[in-house]
Amino acid sequence: MLQSSTIKFLKDLKKNNNKPWFDTHRPVYEIARKDFEQFIQSVIEKHSKKDPTINDLAAKSCLFRINRDVRFSKDKSPYKTNFGASINRGGKKACTAGYYFHLEPGNSFAGGGIWMPMPEDLKKIRQEIDYNPGVFKKIIGANKFKSVYGELSRDSEYLLNRVPKGYKPDNPAAEYLKLKSFIALTALKDTELSSKDLVKKTLASFEALHPLIDFINQAL
Repeated sequence: MLQSSTIKFLKDLKKNNNKPWFDTHRPVYEIARKDFEQFIQSVIEKHSKKDPTINDLAAKSCLFRINRDVRFSKDKSPYKTNFGASINRGGKKACTAGYYFHLEPGNSFAGGGIWMPMPEDLKKIRQEIDYNPGVFKKIIGANKFKSVYGELSRDSEYLLNRVPKGYKPDNPAAEYLKLKSFIALTALKDTELSSKDLVKKTLASFEALHPLIDFINQAL
């Protein structure tokens, strides 16, 4: 579970997203970040029993900075209003598939996959799906996966209008070959964030995602 003070800090930051306020409340931020880090470490230690590829990860190396890169953004707010952690066997900047936890009051979620892979990597994933459509469909059609995620994200940002070059429109896996990202997410209610069952629910979501992570990383 996460401390209610951690949730409150992120809510307060959203209302006061400026450097003077943040500097004044830095001690509160440090406590909140440490709380989030400890939560992620607990998840890593428990889930690594199912997925040993993340066994050597330290939560600290999985967390993203709170500072925003505002160089090319119209929004000049200096800080993110969330805590995020990428639990990936290759590290948070790796080009492999992994797990993700996003803490943001009103918009928290768990899940993962691979987001906007490079063209050569995307080609490998599509090729693996084309070679093994039955295996891929079995993974995302599994009861455990469907009960947690329903389906892969089909956000328009991640989807081509037609099958990519080199594949026929009637390909058995055509709807998945159109994807540019392979992401599955499950929303978390604010009331769940400070619940003692949060670790358990996060582990269940990661366990349901594990076969997809393995499939993608095998392709890569």
